[in-house]
Amino acid sequence: MRTGAQAGGRESMAELGLQDTHGILDRPWVRPERTSAGLGWEHLYLSSQRELPYRDAFDGARSHLLILHLDGPVTVRRGRRGLASARRILPGGLFLHPADTELDVELGGRLDTVHVYLADEALQAAAGEAGGRRVRLVEEFGVTDPLLEQLVRALEGVVRDWEPGAVTYADQLATMIAGQLARHHSTRRPAPALPATRSRSGLTERQFDAVRELLDTRLAEPLPLADLAAAANLSVSQFARSFKARTGLPPHRYLMRLRVEQAARLLRTTTVPISEVAARCGFSHQEHLTRVLRAQLGTTPGALRRGE
Repeated sequence: MRTGAQAGGRESMAELGLQDTHGILDRPWVRPERTSAGLGWEHLYLSSQRELPYRDAFDGARSHLLILHLDGPVTVRRGRRGLASARRILPGGLFLHPADTELDVELGGRLDTVHVYLADEALQAAAGEAGGRRVRLVEEFGVTDPLLEQLVRALEGVVRDWEPGAVTYADQLATMIAGQLARHHSTRRPAPALPATRSRSGLTERQFDAVRELLDTRLAEPLPLADLAAAANLSVSQFARSFKARTGLPPHRYLMRLRVEQAARLLRTTTVPISEVAARCGFSHQEHLTRVLRAQLGTTPGALRRGE
Protein backbone atom coordinates (compact mmCIF):
# COMPACT_ATOMS: atom_id res chain seq x y z
CA MET A 1 0.00 0.00 0.00
CA ARG A 2 1.25 3.48 -0.87
CA THR A 3 0.27 6.10 1.71
CA GLY A 4 0.56 9.83 1.87
CA ALA A 5 3.15 9.46 4.61
CA GLN A 6 5.35 7.58 2.19
CA ALA A 7 4.80 10.22 -0.48
CA GLY A 8 5.74 13.12 1.80
CA GLY A 9 3.77 16.12 3.03
CA ARG A 10 3.44 18.77 5.65
CA GLU A 11 2.96 17.68 9.24
CA SER A 12 -0.12 18.59 11.25
CA MET A 13 -1.09 17.76 14.79
CA ALA A 14 -4.77 17.97 13.86
CA GLU A 15 -4.70 15.73 10.81
CA LEU A 16 -7.98 13.94 10.12
CA GLY A 17 -7.18 10.25 10.03
CA LEU A 18 -8.38 6.68 10.24
CA GLN A 19 -9.49 7.18 13.85
CA ASP A 20 -12.10 9.69 12.64
CA THR A 21 -13.80 7.27 10.22
CA HIS A 22 -16.58 4.73 10.74
CA GLY A 23 -14.15 1.81 11.01
CA ILE A 24 -14.91 0.48 7.53
CA LEU A 25 -11.31 0.87 6.43
CA ASP A 26 -10.07 -1.22 9.36
CA ARG A 27 -12.03 -4.28 8.30
CA PRO A 28 -10.19 -7.29 6.79
CA TRP A 29 -12.29 -7.23 3.62
CA VAL A 30 -10.84 -3.85 2.63
CA ARG A 31 -7.69 -3.77 0.48
CA PRO A 32 -6.33 -0.17 0.67
CA GLU A 33 -4.24 1.16 -2.22
CA ARG A 34 -3.46 4.72 -1.11
CA THR A 35 -4.57 7.21 1.53
CA SER A 36 -4.00 10.82 2.52
CA ALA A 37 -2.37 9.72 5.78
CA GLY A 38 0.67 11.84 6.55
CA LEU A 39 -0.25 14.72 4.26
CA GLY A 40 -1.49 16.88 7.14
CA TRP A 41 -5.05 17.36 5.87
CA GLU A 42 -6.97 18.71 8.85
CA HIS A 43 -10.56 18.50 7.59
CA LEU A 44 -10.53 15.65 5.10
CA TYR A 45 -9.26 12.07 4.82
CA LEU A 46 -9.18 10.13 1.55
CA SER A 47 -8.69 6.45 0.90
CA SER A 48 -8.97 4.41 -2.30
CA GLN A 49 -9.33 0.62 -2.08
CA ARG A 50 -10.81 -2.65 -3.30
CA GLU A 51 -13.69 -3.88 -1.13
CA LEU A 52 -14.78 -7.51 -0.97
CA PRO A 53 -18.41 -8.56 -0.35
CA TYR A 54 -19.46 -8.10 3.29
CA ARG A 55 -22.22 -7.34 5.73
CA ASP A 56 -21.48 -5.28 8.84
CA ALA A 57 -22.73 -2.58 11.21
CA PHE A 58 -20.82 0.56 12.20
CA ASP A 59 -21.13 3.21 14.88
CA GLY A 60 -21.41 6.84 13.89
CA ALA A 61 -18.24 8.83 13.25
CA ARG A 62 -17.45 12.50 13.74
CA SER A 63 -16.80 12.82 10.00
CA HIS A 64 -19.24 12.71 7.08
CA LEU A 65 -18.68 9.87 4.62
CA LEU A 66 -18.76 10.17 0.84
CA ILE A 67 -18.06 7.04 -1.24
CA LEU A 68 -17.53 7.09 -5.00
CA HIS A 69 -18.07 3.76 -6.81
CA LEU A 70 -15.38 3.36 -9.46
CA ASP A 71 -16.81 0.20 -11.00
CA GLY A 72 -19.88 -2.00 -10.81
CA PRO A 73 -22.77 -2.32 -11.05
CA VAL A 74 -23.06 -3.75 -7.55
CA THR A 75 -26.01 -4.25 -5.21
CA VAL A 76 -25.82 -2.41 -1.89
CA ARG A 77 -28.25 -2.77 1.00
CA ARG A 78 -28.19 -0.28 3.84
CA GLY A 79 -30.07 1.06 6.82
CA ARG A 80 -29.78 1.78 10.52
CA ARG A 81 -30.23 -1.12 12.96
CA GLY A 82 -31.22 -3.31 10.03
CA LEU A 83 -30.98 -3.33 6.23
CA ALA A 84 -33.98 -1.28 5.15
CA SER A 85 -33.37 -0.64 1.45
CA ALA A 86 -31.37 -1.97 -1.49
CA ARG A 87 -30.12 -0.48 -4.71
CA ARG A 88 -28.01 -1.56 -7.66
CA ILE A 89 -25.35 1.12 -8.04
CA LEU A 90 -23.55 1.84 -11.30
CA PRO A 91 -20.01 3.20 -11.72
CA GLY A 92 -19.97 6.86 -10.71
CA GLY A 93 -22.69 6.31 -8.10
CA LEU A 94 -22.27 8.06 -4.76
CA PHE A 95 -22.93 6.83 -1.23
CA LEU A 96 -23.45 9.69 1.29
CA HIS A 97 -23.65 9.12 5.05
CA PRO A 98 -23.82 11.91 7.65
CA ALA A 99 -21.65 12.19 10.75
CA ASP A 100 -22.75 10.76 14.10
CA THR A 101 -25.11 8.28 12.42
CA GLU A 102 -25.06 4.49 12.73
CA LEU A 103 -24.76 2.48 9.54
CA ASP A 104 -25.72 -1.08 8.60
CA VAL A 105 -24.56 -2.05 5.13
CA GLU A 106 -24.20 -5.09 2.87
CA LEU A 107 -22.02 -5.03 -0.23
CA GLY A 108 -23.07 -7.63 -2.78
CA GLY A 109 -19.86 -7.88 -4.83
CA ARG A 110 -16.27 -6.79 -5.28
CA LEU A 111 -15.95 -3.05 -5.69
CA ASP A 112 -13.28 -0.38 -6.21
CA THR A 113 -14.11 2.77 -4.26
CA VAL A 114 -12.78 6.12 -3.12
CA HIS A 115 -13.81 7.10 0.41
CA VAL A 116 -13.77 10.76 1.42
CA TYR A 117 -14.29 11.59 5.10
CA LEU A 118 -15.11 15.25 5.73
CA ALA A 119 -14.99 16.91 9.14
CA ASP A 120 -18.28 18.50 10.14
CA GLU A 121 -16.62 21.86 10.74
CA ALA A 122 -15.65 21.99 7.06
CA LEU A 123 -19.24 21.27 6.00
CA GLN A 124 -20.62 23.91 8.37
CA ALA A 125 -18.05 26.46 7.21
CA ALA A 126 -19.13 25.87 3.62
CA ALA A 127 -22.78 26.29 4.60
CA GLY A 128 -22.00 29.50 6.46
CA GLU A 129 -20.14 30.93 3.48
CA ALA A 130 -23.35 30.58 1.46
CA GLY A 131 -25.30 32.50 4.09
CA GLY A 132 -27.14 29.48 5.38
CA ARG A 133 -27.83 28.01 8.79
CA ARG A 134 -26.23 24.86 10.15
CA VAL A 135 -26.79 21.91 7.82
CA ARG A 136 -26.87 18.14 8.00
CA LEU A 137 -25.81 15.86 5.20
CA VAL A 138 -28.63 13.79 3.67
CA GLU A 139 -28.36 9.98 3.66
CA GLU A 140 -28.19 8.96 0.00
CA PHE A 141 -26.88 6.07 -2.04
CA GLY A 142 -26.84 5.45 -5.75
CA VAL A 143 -27.17 9.16 -6.53
CA THR A 144 -25.06 10.83 -9.20
CA ASP A 145 -23.43 14.24 -9.13
CA PRO A 146 -20.98 14.80 -12.02
CA LEU A 147 -19.24 17.73 -10.33
CA LEU A 148 -18.79 15.88 -7.05
CA GLU A 149 -17.50 12.82 -8.90
CA GLN A 150 -15.00 14.98 -10.79
CA LEU A 151 -13.79 16.62 -7.58
CA VAL A 152 -13.33 13.28 -5.79
CA ARG A 153 -11.45 11.82 -8.74
CA ALA A 154 -9.23 14.90 -8.90
CA LEU A 155 -8.48 14.69 -5.19
CA GLU A 156 -7.67 10.98 -5.50
CA GLY A 157 -5.28 11.91 -8.29
CA VAL A 158 -3.57 14.42 -6.00
CA VAL A 159 -2.94 11.67 -3.44
CA ARG A 160 -1.80 9.20 -6.12
CA ASP A 161 0.72 11.63 -7.62
CA TRP A 162 1.44 13.64 -4.47
CA GLU A 163 3.85 16.54 -4.67
CA PRO A 164 4.20 18.83 -1.62
CA GLY A 165 3.62 21.83 -3.88
CA ALA A 166 0.12 20.54 -4.65
CA VAL A 167 -1.16 21.40 -1.18
CA THR A 168 -2.88 24.58 -2.43
CA TYR A 169 -4.74 22.58 -5.08
CA ALA A 170 -5.74 19.90 -2.55
CA ASP A 171 -7.12 22.56 -0.21
CA GLN A 172 -9.11 24.07 -3.08
CA LEU A 173 -10.63 20.70 -3.98
CA ALA A 174 -11.56 20.01 -0.36
CA THR A 175 -13.29 23.39 -0.11
CA MET A 176 -15.23 22.74 -3.32
CA ILE A 177 -16.32 19.28 -2.13
CA ALA A 178 -17.61 20.73 1.14
CA GLY A 179 -19.44 23.48 -0.72
CA GLN A 180 -21.10 21.08 -3.15
CA LEU A 181 -22.24 18.84 -0.31
CA ALA A 182 -23.62 21.78 1.67
CA ARG A 183 -25.49 23.22 -1.30
CA HIS A 184 -26.88 20.12 -2.97
CA HIS A 185 -26.71 17.17 -0.55
CA SER A 186 -27.86 18.59 2.75
CA THR A 187 -31.20 19.07 4.48
CA ARG A 188 -31.09 22.77 3.63
CA ARG A 189 -32.90 23.80 0.48
CA PRO A 190 -30.55 25.23 -2.17
CA ALA A 191 -30.23 29.01 -2.08
CA PRO A 192 -31.75 30.87 -5.04
CA ALA A 193 -29.30 31.54 -7.85
CA LEU A 194 -27.87 35.04 -8.00
CA PRO A 195 -29.14 37.26 -10.82
CA ALA A 196 -26.94 37.09 -13.89
CA THR A 197 -26.11 40.79 -13.60
CA ARG A 198 -24.73 40.45 -10.10
CA SER A 199 -21.05 39.56 -9.78
CA ARG A 200 -18.87 38.80 -6.80
CA SER A 201 -16.23 41.37 -6.00
CA GLY A 202 -12.58 40.46 -6.10
CA LEU A 203 -9.79 41.16 -3.66
CA THR A 204 -9.03 44.77 -2.83
CA GLU A 205 -5.64 46.23 -3.76
CA ARG A 206 -4.48 45.90 -0.17
CA GLN A 207 -5.62 42.28 0.05
CA PHE A 208 -4.08 41.35 -3.28
CA ASP A 209 -0.78 43.02 -2.38
CA ALA A 210 -0.65 41.06 0.88
CA VAL A 211 -1.35 37.80 -0.92
CA ARG A 212 1.23 38.49 -3.64
CA GLU A 213 3.84 39.26 -1.02
CA LEU A 214 3.15 35.93 0.66
CA LEU A 215 3.24 34.10 -2.68
CA ASP A 216 6.56 35.68 -3.61
CA THR A 217 8.07 35.06 -0.17
CA ARG A 218 7.03 31.42 0.04
CA LEU A 219 7.23 30.44 -3.62
CA ALA A 220 9.50 27.51 -2.81
CA GLU A 221 7.28 26.11 -0.04
CA PRO A 222 4.05 24.10 0.09
CA LEU A 223 1.51 26.86 0.62
CA PRO A 224 -1.84 25.93 2.24
CA LEU A 225 -4.87 27.79 0.98
CA ALA A 226 -5.65 28.77 4.58
CA ASP A 227 -2.40 30.77 4.78
CA LEU A 228 -3.28 32.74 1.66
CA ALA A 229 -6.80 33.37 2.95
CA ALA A 230 -5.39 34.60 6.27
CA ALA A 231 -3.18 37.11 4.44
CA ALA A 232 -6.34 38.58 2.90
CA ASN A 233 -8.24 38.31 6.21
CA LEU A 234 -10.90 36.11 4.59
CA SER A 235 -12.23 32.61 5.09
CA VAL A 236 -10.91 29.97 2.70
CA SER A 237 -14.11 29.88 0.63
CA GLN A 238 -14.41 33.66 0.44
CA PHE A 239 -10.78 33.96 -0.51
CA ALA A 240 -10.98 31.35 -3.29
CA ARG A 241 -13.93 33.14 -4.89
CA SER A 242 -12.50 36.63 -4.46
CA PHE A 243 -9.06 35.63 -5.73
CA LYS A 244 -10.49 34.11 -8.91
CA ALA A 245 -12.70 37.17 -9.43
CA ARG A 246 -9.57 39.35 -9.20
CA THR A 247 -7.14 37.27 -11.26
CA GLY A 248 -9.33 35.01 -13.43
CA LEU A 249 -7.52 31.98 -12.01
CA PRO A 250 -8.01 29.78 -8.94
CA PRO A 251 -5.18 30.21 -6.39
CA HIS A 252 -3.39 26.95 -7.18
CA ARG A 253 -3.17 27.76 -10.91
CA TYR A 254 -2.00 31.30 -10.25
CA LEU A 255 0.68 29.97 -7.90
CA MET A 256 1.81 27.44 -10.49
CA ARG A 257 2.04 30.20 -13.10
CA LEU A 258 4.29 32.21 -10.79
CA ARG A 259 6.50 29.18 -10.21
CA VAL A 260 6.78 28.48 -13.93
CA GLU A 261 7.59 32.13 -14.71
CA GLN A 262 10.29 32.28 -12.03
CA ALA A 263 11.80 28.96 -13.13
CA ALA A 264 11.91 30.11 -16.76
CA ARG A 265 13.52 33.39 -15.69
CA LEU A 266 16.23 31.63 -13.69
CA LEU A 267 16.91 29.13 -16.46
CA ARG A 268 17.31 31.89 -19.06
CA THR A 269 19.36 34.34 -16.99
CA THR A 270 21.46 32.30 -14.56
CA THR A 271 23.70 29.23 -14.44
CA VAL A 272 22.02 27.84 -11.32
CA PRO A 273 21.76 24.03 -11.66
CA ILE A 274 18.38 22.87 -12.90
CA SER A 275 17.78 20.83 -9.75
CA GLU A 276 18.32 23.94 -7.63
CA VAL A 277 16.02 25.99 -9.88
CA ALA A 278 13.33 23.38 -9.26
CA ALA A 279 13.81 23.61 -5.49
CA ARG A 280 13.84 27.42 -5.46
CA CYS A 281 10.57 27.57 -7.40
CA GLY A 282 8.56 25.09 -5.37
CA PHE A 283 8.92 21.97 -7.51
CA SER A 284 9.57 18.69 -5.72
CA HIS A 285 12.48 17.72 -7.96
CA GLN A 286 13.94 18.30 -11.41
CA GLU A 287 11.64 15.77 -13.07
CA HIS A 288 8.62 17.55 -11.63
CA LEU A 289 9.83 20.85 -13.10
CA THR A 290 10.43 19.19 -16.46
CA ARG A 291 6.96 17.67 -16.50
CA VAL A 292 5.26 21.00 -15.71
CA LEU A 293 7.29 22.97 -18.26
CA ARG A 294 6.44 20.45 -20.98
CA ALA A 295 2.74 20.66 -20.10
CA GLN A 296 2.53 24.45 -19.80
CA LEU A 297 5.22 25.81 -22.12
CA GLY A 298 5.84 22.89 -24.46
CA THR A 299 9.55 22.92 -23.66
CA THR A 300 12.12 21.60 -21.19
CA PRO A 301 14.49 23.21 -18.67
CA GLY A 302 17.46 22.36 -20.87
CA ALA A 303 15.89 23.95 -23.93
CA LEU A 304 15.11 27.14 -22.02
CA ARG A 305 18.67 27.30 -20.76
CA ARG A 306 19.98 26.96 -24.29
CA GLY A 307 17.64 29.74 -25.44
CA GLU A 308 15.60 27.47 -27.68
